[in-house]
This record gives sequence, C-alpha cells and structure tokens, in this order.
Amino acid sequence: MKTILILGAGLSASSMIRYLLERAEENNWYLKIVDKDIALVKRKIGQTKFAEALSFNALDTQERRPVIGHSDLVISMLPARFHVDVAKDCIDLRVNLITPSYISSEMRALDAEARHANIVIMNEIGVDPGIDHMSAMKIIDNIRGIGGEVTSFKSFCGGLISPKSDNNLWHYKFTWNPRNVVLAGQGGAASFIHNGEYKYIPYNRLFDRLDEITIPNYGEFEGYPNRDSLSYRKTYGLDAIPTLYRGTLRRPNFCKGFHVFIELGMTDDSYRMTDSESLTPRSFLNAFLPYNEGISVEDKFKLFLREDRMFLYEQFESLGIFDKDESFGFPDASPAQLLEKLLVRKLSLAEQDKDMLVMYHEFEYTLNGKRMGITSSMINIGEDQLHTAMSNTVGLPVAICAKMILTEELKEKGVTLPVKKEIYEPILEELESFDIIFKENEYLIES
Repeated sequence: MKTILILGAGLSASSMIRYLLERAEENNWYLKIVDKDIALVKRKIGQTKFAEALSFNALDTQERRPVIGHSDLVISMLPARFHVDVAKDCIDLRVNLITPSYISSEMRALDAEARHANIVIMNEIGVDPGIDHMSAMKIIDNIRGIGGEVTSFKSFCGGLISPKSDNNLWHYKFTWNPRNVVLAGQGGAASFIHNGEYKYIPYNRLFDRLDEITIPNYGEFEGYPNRDSLSYRKTYGLDAIPTLYRGTLRRPNFCKGFHVFIELGMTDDSYRMTDSESLTPRSFLNAFLPYNEGISVEDKFKLFLREDRMFLYEQFESLGIFDKDESFGFPDASPAQLLEKLLVRKLSLAEQDKDMLVMYHEFEYTLNGKRMGITSSMINIGEDQLHTAMSNTVGLPVAICAKMILTEELKEKGVTLPVKKEIYEPILEELESFDIIFKENEYLIES
C-alpha cells in the first residue's frame, strides 16, 4: 500500500481529497491528512478505511519528519513560505513532493539535491499557477509544431461568482482568502512587456489601467495586471517575445470601485488605527475624507468621487459604508483589516451560491507571412460550498499529478513545473472529464 501524506485540508484541498479517496481502493492508496482542525479532516474523509485524520504541527520538522519518512508522496497545501522546509525533509528522506504554489528561488536551488535523491518536487500545479501553464504550453507547442512564432501572449484568470449567484453591484463575492483580495497588487509595480517595450504600473494606478475582455455566453470582464509577467518568458520558452502580459479578471466596475479604496488609503496594512474598535463603517470612511464641518459624509464622499465617477456611488452605498449604528469591534486594526471586515459583511458567499473560475488566453503568432490569433477560454462553475470551482481547479490537477507519480507515469525528477507535453497533456485530458474544458477560436489578423 502506498501512503499519501497531505499537509493541510482547507478549502482548496476538498476536491483533491475526494478524487484520491475515490481511487484509493483500486490503486491501493492510503491517505494521512494533517490539519490543525482535525474535525474538518474527519468531515472530509467520512467513514472511509483508506484515510485517517492526524493532528500535529506540520510546521515543525521534528513532528512531520517521521510521518514523511513513512510516506510515498507528500502533498503540501501549507502556506507557500513553508514549502522549502518541507522540500528539504522530502529530499533527505527521498519522498516525492507536490505543491500548487509558485516556485521560489530557494526551491529552484534544491533541484540538484532532488535529482540526486531521485525524487520529483512538482510546483505550480494548481490553477493559477498550474492550469494556466499547461493550457498555454499546449497552444505554444502546437504553434511551434507547425512552424509558427508566438509574438504576443496575454493570460488572465479570476475567481468570481457564477452568473446565477451574481446579485450585488460589485458583481463579486469572496471565493478565496479575503485578505489576499484586499492586499492584491501591493509590494511593487506590475511589470510586463508590450511591443518590445517594458512597462511598469505602480500600485496606485493598478486598478485604473484595465484590459476589456468579452467571453462568449459569459459577457464582459476587465483585467488588471499581475505583479510579475516578465519571469514567464523563461517559463514558456518565450525569451524574445515582444508582448507578454498576465492579469487578474473581475467584472466591470469592480476595479474602478477598488481603485477608489486605494486612493482613499483604505487598503494600507502598514499601520494601526487609533481606537479602531469603536469605528463604524461611516466613521472609518470619514477618517480618510477631508475635514469639512457642515458637510455630510455622503456629500464629502461624492466630492471625492468627482462627477465622472458618480456612477459608483450606489456601489459603495450597497456595502453599508455609511452605516453608523454598529462598530467593527476590531482593536488595533489596520485600514486594510477594517476594509476586509467591511467587504466580507456584504460580499461573502451565501449557502446557495456557486463560484466561478474564469481563465482566458490570447495569442498572436506569425506563420508563412500571415498574422494569426488564438483565444482560449475556460469557465468552471462550482458544485457547492465544499467542492467549489476554486477547489476543483486547484485540487484536481494536484490529485491527477499525484496519481501519475504514484503509478510512475510521470518520470520527471528534480524541482520542476508542469510545462512539458508528457506532463500537461494527460492532466488536461483528464480535467475535461470534470468540465474543466478550454474552448479555442483561431482567426486571421493580417494576411
């Protein structure tokens, strides 16, 4: 029997755990699942005899090493900053490792040691990163295979709300960690290349420089740039490409509204507000508006919006931002923490809601003197509150990769990504059986 050790059983692990358990008997697998919330694990595994819930400190090397040493594969769903330490244990104990997180320079530096230990450490095998790499490389390899040259690649991904659950003026609900949404884009300028020119967008302009995208049957979206697009030239083997851009998708007017929060200073997480526990949404907003005695908070906010953005007023009003009856009750809070609390009140998933994962690629390439284009889009709707679109698109690629490693279908060793045909092709093919399907459209730009 082969043992799979899973570190972390949060939302993104739900669909992965279900997939592995459904195939455990036929493949002779046994799952050991660790989480600080052992009751959560027990709910997810039910009465199966092919898994057990464990509760120990997965961040402590001394506690996790004995369990890793008795495993055939480790899947780390821990926060990204802990993956390198887990990888070092896996190398020392010669146990394969999968993580869906971005590969760090520290992780890359372990490649030679992993190869020497004859193990694979697969990174970036979730949705973004993960499915984006695999679906992009499939098209890039196809273009190269017919003698074409890729000249432009734009890629967008967004965790959103399904159309049937879209019932607020922001056209958004939290399908992932709300804190990450509030702090998105901070920490440096977004960088990309456009027609051979390097471009940089600072945080204070990030949600104001948008791409407009239409996906058939699903309508309009807007994309804002991710922090780093340039490093993906090497990932995709497109070092000389004139245009490469990666972004995040939202519905129209979300970004314009969020840009107002940034202008106000309400996304700042670098300091704590005095007497924050007594602040109401109204006094929180007023703290960032100019002092002007005799003018209401509503009118001061309208002045801040300016006439050209007045269409956003009802969008903010719908958040209860002018409410004065109930304080946040959050001591020693930063502006970003209070903003998160405000947004979560109104933009959380209801019990009957379903989320939606959207991915969109846009390619341009030259072939035999012609300029051609390809669009590729994928929409996945969640099943329920447990097996969400986010959980499916993050967890299923991880699970399929785990199967490939345990059955020795995947031969790769060392620290790697899912960008080779022998890795991405079978994963993408199986994902189609879970309604994770890309629809492509090819067209002539110029003959």
